Amino acid sequence: MAVRATVGRFPENQEALESSGIPWGVTVTPFAGKDENGSPPAYGSDGNLLPRCENCWAYYNTFCDQEQWAWTCALCGTLNGLSSQAIARYSLPHSCAENLSSFIDLELPLDESEEMQARLVYVAAVDLSSSEEFLELIKSALLAALEALGPGSLFGLATFSHKVGLFDVQGPIPVVKNVLIPPDSDGGLPIELDDVMPLSSFLAPVDTCKDRIASALETLKPTNSWERTTAAGQGVDGVLLGGRGFGVAMEALLNYLGSEYGNTFALGRIFAFLSGPPDFGAGELDTRRYGEQYASKGEDADLALLPEQTPFYKDLATVAVQAGVCVDIFAVTNEYTDLASLKFLSIESGGSLFLYTNTDNSTLPQDMYRMLSRPYAFNCVLRLRTSSEFKVGNSYGHFFPDPQYENVQHIICCDSFATYAYDFDFANDSGFSRHTTELPMLQIAFQYTVVVPPDELSKSTSSSANRNKHSLQRRLRIHTLQFTTAHNINEVYDSVDPEVVLSILVHKVILISLEQGVREGRVLLNDWLVLLTARYNDACKLLQFERGNSATAHVDVAFSQCPQLQPLPRLVFALLRNPLLRLHEEGVHPDYRIYLQCLFSALEPSSLHRAIYPILTSFATPDKQAFPRHSLSRAALITSGSPIFFLDAFTTLIVFYSSTADPALPFPPPQDCLLRTTINKLKQERCITPTLMFIRGGQDDSTIFENYLIEEQDVEGSGFTSVMGFVSFLEEINHGVLEYLK
Repeated sequence: MAVRATVGRFPENQEALESSGIPWGVTVTPFAGKDENGSPPAYGSDGNLLPRCENCWAYYNTFCDQEQWAWTCALCGTLNGLSSQAIARYSLPHSCAENLSSFIDLELPLDESEEMQARLVYVAAVDLSSSEEFLELIKSALLAALEALGPGSLFGLATFSHKVGLFDVQGPIPVVKNVLIPPDSDGGLPIELDDVMPLSSFLAPVDTCKDRIASALETLKPTNSWERTTAAGQGVDGVLLGGRGFGVAMEALLNYLGSEYGNTFALGRIFAFLSGPPDFGAGELDTRRYGEQYASKGEDADLALLPEQTPFYKDLATVAVQAGVCVDIFAVTNEYTDLASLKFLSIESGGSLFLYTNTDNSTLPQDMYRMLSRPYAFNCVLRLRTSSEFKVGNSYGHFFPDPQYENVQHIICCDSFATYAYDFDFANDSGFSRHTTELPMLQIAFQYTVVVPPDELSKSTSSSANRNKHSLQRRLRIHTLQFTTAHNINEVYDSVDPEVVLSILVHKVILISLEQGVREGRVLLNDWLVLLTARYNDACKLLQFERGNSATAHVDVAFSQCPQLQPLPRLVFALLRNPLLRLHEEGVHPDYRIYLQCLFSALEPSSLHRAIYPILTSFATPDKQAFPRHSLSRAALITSGSPIFFLDAFTTLIVFYSSTADPALPFPPPQDCLLRTTINKLKQERCITPTLMFIRGGQDDSTIFENYLIEEQDVEGSGFTSVMGFVSFLEEINHGVLEYLK
């Protein structure tokens, strides 16, 4: 569990917070194997015996004062009695994980029903209102997925178009049973899926049926357009409607699986493969809103295309959560599919949203294999507690908020990359008092379930019956952190983590974009940088005055006295240039914008940094690095004189040989060189498969690479301008600060 704060030293009170201009919050990556310092947790058992505070319900931790019979809560200061069991337990302090480390991971006992259902269920829902190319890609992706699924997994294959199809692959030949979706269907199917095929026939054990599942995949064929339009009937104004009954299929599958949640399986995952918008039956989406009418109506397309047009998929996410099913949506299409409406089904159920604009160079098979072969936790509950002087303001991320308890989030499925963010407010005017020794405390508790292979089972449970099967393990991970407070604004600035500040800003601009439009998001970001620059200059002016220097009218927009703040103007400039905040008329597809919102709001800070402001490195030869970091400008390329450049933009990796590179340098770089080792390591550590490109300057088209050199591009539009982009942006900020100070 990695926890990173925007500031290492917290502001003393509300006045100090406001005068700094820095957002105050943290990012949490709960299932990361190590903490923010690279240390693993102390493992232990009997998590159910861990003492809890009677007042704030925080867990006992290494920061608590312990006496023989009692302990004082480090978060709220309450004195709590210890049970006789706990007194005996703590008489040997080094025998308990909670006395060894402030980052612990404890096993919890399972009840009998949980021990019974250690199986994971995977269902592929494949869109047949599609093309041969689409289905070939899906077949490849599912074959890759089958290789990644663990022993004991169950797999079901379903299809949807104007009908829902269920496959039984457990016999000698695959059998498919179809149910037609009524054309006027405002809700479900005319018959329950249970009555079409028992769930036990639909869900096949992967261990014994892998070849039969592969055979069933080979039988998938697109439904022809005549069949679809005949079933769908006449559309609006005589135009024939399509037949992609995605909403009906999802609702039916969730009800089908939900009936057995906790009996047959511990976690269900549906992989939904879409080749276009749902256009038939319940959950049908009107894609005409992505037409020319916004131009003629004078509506703001950036605002009009971001909210959902129906609550259907948001409501369906609630059904998914109750059914213990997480839904991953894979959209392979370049037509408008209205991901703004569909996204809730995936992100609120703990799933992911993937968008591939074509089938030719799609990384879908690699992404599926990668997603399923890494460890993940499920049925998770995340809770953040603070000491009494401050409290959680907003929480951000792909979770389902608890309907009853504040600051409790439910996550159906969570991998080691999934990251959540919180910002803080002061609970009262006094803040952190200078006259007390109490320091700001933060405790994150994460309760989760994992599937454990037989060889990893703790010896205490390894009976001969358990030895050959996977088991469920419920665990409680707790990370308690103590922060210091800053005595002045310079201490706040010197402790800033710019990557975490960027994370909080991205969450805030996504929220404001959804509520008020992309333009408002851009204004918020610009205004924030003006405000921060003004506050920083104000602080420096005080500093100069204290040292006997007279204040000057010069505005330091580059934060020259504070290295921790120096990356921020570039990060804000890059974020304004990113498709996330580029305007509709600049050609940003609304589905791509939604995809970026979903991707960026789940990334940990270092990955997000790369996605917003890529890292550019230079090499003298494929085996020798020249410079670890360059600004994203053509000038940097020319002045460095290096022949090889490597750009890491998170989703894309580019190796660029300059046109002046020695022809004797091997192209592409050989497999055993330093550059290739760097690339392979980065690819291995990514949550998605980055696209790798090799470009030779002067011979290949280098537009893709040059588009990443954003510092000479205008912040308001695309392409190169007569004025230098980043330089003129700083001048605008300078002008904005002077206006603000007036």
